[in-house]
Amino acid sequence: MAVQTHKKKSAPLGSDVAEGSTPLHVQIRESIRSQVRDGKLIDATGRLMTEAELGRHFSVSRITIRNAIAPLVNEGMFDRSRGRGTFLRSNQPENWVGRLMGFSETIRDAGYHAGARILQQGMTNRHDAAVREQLRERAVWQLKRLRLADETPIAIEHAFYPPEIGLELEKRDLVSIIMYRVFEDELGLTIKDAQQTISADLADAGSAKLLGVKVGSPLLAIERVTFGREGRALELLRAVYLPKYFRLSISLTRRHS
Repeated sequence: MAVQTHKKKSAPLGSDVAEGSTPLHVQIRESIRSQVRDGKLIDATGRLMTEAELGRHFSVSRITIRNAIAPLVNEGMFDRSRGRGTFLRSNQPENWVGRLMGFSETIRDAGYHAGARILQQGMTNRHDAAVREQLRERAVWQLKRLRLADETPIAIEHAFYPPEIGLELEKRDLVSIIMYRVFEDELGLTIKDAQQTISADLADAGSAKLLGVKVGSPLLAIERVTFGREGRALELLRAVYLPKYFRLSISLTRRHS
C-alpha cells in the first residue's frame, strides 16, 4: 500500500503506511482498522486515541486523521460521543438490552464481514435432555458452526431445530445465511421472543483449537431459546464467544414501593 507525495519520505513509525498511489487518508483508515482489531490504538474501554494522538502516531495532520476515521464511524465500526471520544463498537456486536439478532446481523452491524465454517449438520437423536425438553422432539436437526469476523474465528455456535425447520434450512447456504430473516421472510415463522442465559466458561481442547486460544482461556457462553408466536421453541442455540469481541450492557431499574 502506498502514497505518492512531492517529497519522498519513509513510512511513519507505528504504522504500516507506505509510499505509492493510494490516498494517504485511505491508507491510514485501513491501518487503523487493522491495528484496532489487533488490540492497538484503543484502551481497555474501547476508546480510540484522540485525533491529535493518532496524528502523532502516524505523523500526519489531524485533517488526514479525521478523513480516515469518518468512514469507519459511518460503517459502524466506531461510535463518536461528544466530550467523551470515539469508541469501538466491534466489542459489542450484540445489543443485550433486548434486541434479538442473529450472529450475521450483529457482526455486520458492528462493521465486520460475517462468515462461518460448518462443523456439523443434520438430523440427530443424540442430544441431551435439555434439548429434548425445550424442542419437544425425539430427533432434531443440528447445525454447529465456527463463526468468523473478517476471517477471524471468534465464536462456536451449536444450534438445534425441530426437524421440519432444519430440513428447510438444509436447502440454503448455511455459511452466509441470516437465520432470523430466513425464519421470517422465507419460512413464514413469526419470532415472538427469546430467553437467553449468559455465563462464563473455559475453553476445552476442542474449542481452544478452533478459536486459536489456550486450553482454559475464558469464554463467554450463552444459551438461547427462540420462541414463535404460539410459544413453540423454534431454535435452541448454545454458543461460546471470545470475550474480546463481546461486552454485556444491561439496563437496570430499581423498583420503588
